[in-house]
Amino acid sequence: MPAQIRLFRCLSDNFGVLLHDPETGATAAIDAPEAAPVEAALKETGWTLTDILVTHHHADHTGGIEALKRKYGCRVVAPAGEPAKIPAVDETVREGDRVKVGNLSASVIETPGHTLDHIAYWFHADKIAFAGDTLFSIGCGRVIEGTPPQMWNSLKKLRDLPEDTQIYCGHEYTLANIKFARTIEPDNPVLAAREAQARRQIEEGRPTIPVTIGDEKLANPFLRADRADVAAGIGMAGKPADAVFTEIRARKNKF
Repeated sequence: MPAQIRLFRCLSDNFGVLLHDPETGATAAIDAPEAAPVEAALKETGWTLTDILVTHHHADHTGGIEALKRKYGCRVVAPAGEPAKIPAVDETVREGDRVKVGNLSASVIETPGHTLDHIAYWFHADKIAFAGDTLFSIGCGRVIEGTPPQMWNSLKKLRDLPEDTQIYCGHEYTLANIKFARTIEPDNPVLAAREAQARRQIEEGRPTIPVTIGDEKLANPFLRADRADVAAGIGMAGKPADAVFTEIRARKNKF
């Protein structure tokens, strides 16, 4: 049976996500920004928390772990390089490891850049990936601990997933990201369509995720740094892709 997803808001702009295996009843929270919204979502669905899959150590992704662990006794899975920075870790994972939530199986993808040990979870059979703060809808995370070339390589890993893979990210930043993206590709018609769609979704109280890898490849400037037209459009024709990405990221920091 396919995975079931419950998406909800946490803190000011974080997404909370529950992943449920209907065959076994296992349920994972992807990160835990704060405990109360996770508990409310569990109550609404009738699911029981068995796991927390952590993408990285930042407090807005881990703040609810200890309270949820105390209440549910759930397993906490975290990046291998970050256990000392994340509370109540039971198991660490790295690139190529597999994580199971009931009968649902994910591959771990190391995506350094935002943090040095950031990871994503790809549930290939269900065509779902949880990208944390590496890839956003029409954007990417700030490069805090790593380097821009590291982040570019991490984004390429996610870009190489099947085009129908649905991406769940850590924050609702879509409209702000589109505003910036249109400064990089002002004539990209896909961006105009995505902006109209995102405005409708937000006006109706709906999230702007998930998004597919295929859609992001058409509109997300951070996934398009190796396109000649994108490089030329920002005055970097002939420059290597990691340099173009670095420039786009720098422009976003100042935007």
